Amino acid sequence: MAALFLLVIFLLSPAPAVLAGHDYGEALRKSILFFEAQRSGYLPSNQRVQWRGDSGLSDGKISGVDLVGGYYDAGDNVKFGLPMAFTVTMLSWSIIEYGDQIDSGGELQHAVDAVKWGTDYFIKAHPQPYVLYGEVGDGNTDHYCWQRPEDMSTSRAAYKIDADHPGSDLAAETAAAMAAASIVFRSYNLSYSAELLQHARQLFEFADKYRGKYDSSITVAQKYYRSVSGYADELLWGAAWLYKATNNEYYLDYLGYNGDALGGTGWAITEFGWDVKYAGVQTLVAKFLMAGKGGKHTEIFKRYNEKAEFFMCSCNAKRTPGGLIFRQRWNNMQFVTAASFLMSVYSDYLTSASTSLTCPNGPVSPSQLLALAKSQVDYILGDNPRATSYMVGYGKNYPQQVHHRASSIVSHKVDPSFVSCRGGYASWFSRKASDPNTLTGAVVGGPDAYDNFVDQRDNYEQTEPATYNTAPLVGILARLHVGHNGYNQQLSVELPETKDPKPATNQGQGLIFVEQKVTNSWIAEGKSFYRYSATVSNKSSKKLKNLKLRILNLHGPIWGLTKSGDDYFFPKWMEFLDAGKTMEFVYIQPASPAQVLVSSYTLV
Repeated sequence: MAALFLLVIFLLSPAPAVLAGHDYGEALRKSILFFEAQRSGYLPSNQRVQWRGDSGLSDGKISGVDLVGGYYDAGDNVKFGLPMAFTVTMLSWSIIEYGDQIDSGGELQHAVDAVKWGTDYFIKAHPQPYVLYGEVGDGNTDHYCWQRPEDMSTSRAAYKIDADHPGSDLAAETAAAMAAASIVFRSYNLSYSAELLQHARQLFEFADKYRGKYDSSITVAQKYYRSVSGYADELLWGAAWLYKATNNEYYLDYLGYNGDALGGTGWAITEFGWDVKYAGVQTLVAKFLMAGKGGKHTEIFKRYNEKAEFFMCSCNAKRTPGGLIFRQRWNNMQFVTAASFLMSVYSDYLTSASTSLTCPNGPVSPSQLLALAKSQVDYILGDNPRATSYMVGYGKNYPQQVHHRASSIVSHKVDPSFVSCRGGYASWFSRKASDPNTLTGAVVGGPDAYDNFVDQRDNYEQTEPATYNTAPLVGILARLHVGHNGYNQQLSVELPETKDPKPATNQGQGLIFVEQKVTNSWIAEGKSFYRYSATVSNKSSKKLKNLKLRILNLHGPIWGLTKSGDDYFFPKWMEFLDAGKTMEFVYIQPASPAQVLVSSYTLV
C-alpha cells in the first residue's frame, strides 16, 4: 500500500525544472541507429553505421539452411532467437501505436527497415511449419573470445526446435513478432504482410500443438536466455497479437478460454521483458475490453484488466533514490524501458476510453501515468544524480567503455588486421580508453539500486547494451517528441466499424481502381474520428508508373503517399505497381471519406 501511495504522490508532485529540456526527437533518431549497429549479415547500401561491416555470412550453412541476417542481441556475436523476436515485437508495437509520431520525426522508414531486418531473418529461420531455428552461435565459445563480428572465428552452429524438440515460448514469441510486423507492413507491402501472417499462424499452431520450453531443446541457451517464466505467457501473447492482426475470433476465444489455465488472469506481475510477457498480454486484452470486444469473455477479460492495472500501479513500488524503477542488478534498464512503454500506451488507452487507472489508494489519471513514464525516460537521458545519459551518444556525459565487442575494437575499415579470439581481450577489452566506435542509441544496463554506475568495459552488468533495452524506448520517445500537439491517431480504441460516415465509394479511371473503407473509429474530445484505408489496384496487364492522384475533402493526416503541391504520388520507396497488384494508403479525419481521383498514370 505504501508503494502505491507513493505512486500517487509522485505523479501529483510538480516535476523538477531539470526535466524540461530533452530533445526526444534526437534521442529517437539515435535509438533507431543502434539497430543498424547490431545487424548481422550483408549490410545494405544505405547502412548509416559505417564502422560496421558484413558478418556471419556462413550462418546456417553447416545445417543446410540460410540463416544469414538478423540481429546480435547485445555486446556479443550470438543470434539468440527469443530476445530477437521480442525486440521485433516491441519495435512493431512502437510503430503500430506511434507510427505517425515516428514519421513526424523523420524516422518511420528507418523504423520499418529495422523491423524488416528481423522478419526477413525469421522467414529464413522458419523453413517448415514445425521447424524454427532459435540460435546461431554458442554463448560459451563466443564469450571466450573478444572479436569484431567481422572477424568471428567462433562456432556458428545453428540450433532448432521441431515437433520432437519443442519450444513453445520461442515459437509463440516469434509468432507474435510476425503478427505484429504484419500489421506494420499493411501500409507498405501487402504481399509481405500476408507472408508474415502466414508464418505467424503456423508458428502459433506449432507452439500450441507441441508444447515445451525451448531451452530444454536448445540447451546451450540456458546460461544466457533461460525461459524462467515458461511458455504459458508466450502462448497468450502470441494469441493476442494474432487476434490484433487478423480479427479472427479463434484467437480471442483462445485468450478467453485459456486465460485462467495459462496464467493471464492469475499472475500479478511487476516486470515485463523478453522472458515474462504477462503484463504485455494483460495490457493488450485490457484494450480489447475497452474497445467493447469482450463479448462472452467479458468477465474473464476484466480479470486480465485487473492484473494490467496492478502492473501499472506497482511501477513505482521499488525505485532508486534518484527515481529509477529498479528490478534487478543486471541490466535493469530492460525493465525500465519496457515498463515505460506499457505505461505510455495504457495511458493513451485510458484517454481513448475516457477513464482513469484505479489504484488501491485512488484513481490515477492518464496524464499522471504518462508523467511517470516520462520521468523514467528523462532519467535515462540524463536527469539523474550522476547527470549521466544511459543512451550512448546522447547528451554530453554518456558511457565511454561499453561492454560491446564491435564498438570497443577499431573498425575493420580503419584497420583491417585480423583480431584473434584471445588477442581481442589483450589488445582491446582491457584498454582503459574510450571505445573507438560510438555505439549510438544503445541503452546500457544502467545504475544499481543506489544510482551508482561504473563506466568500465568489464562491468557487463551495467555497461552492456541490448536490443530489447532500446526497442520499447523507440515508441515512447516518439510519443514524447510530439507531445500533445495535434491529434494522436494512435489513441484510437478499436471500436466496431462505424455507420456514421457516408459509405466510401469505389473510384477509378480506366484500368486503375481505388477502393476505400473505414477500418477504425474512436472518439476524442467529443469528436468522432475515422481511419480510412484506400487500396489502389492495377487492373491492367502492364506495370503502373507515374501515378498521380488528386485527393479532395481531405481534413486530416495521410500516410503511404508522397505529396508534391496539390497532388499525391507513389511513396518514395516505390517506383511502380506490377500488373494485378495493389497498394494501400491510409488517412485519418473526423469526416466522411475523402474523394480520391486518378489524375494521370503511365502503363509500361
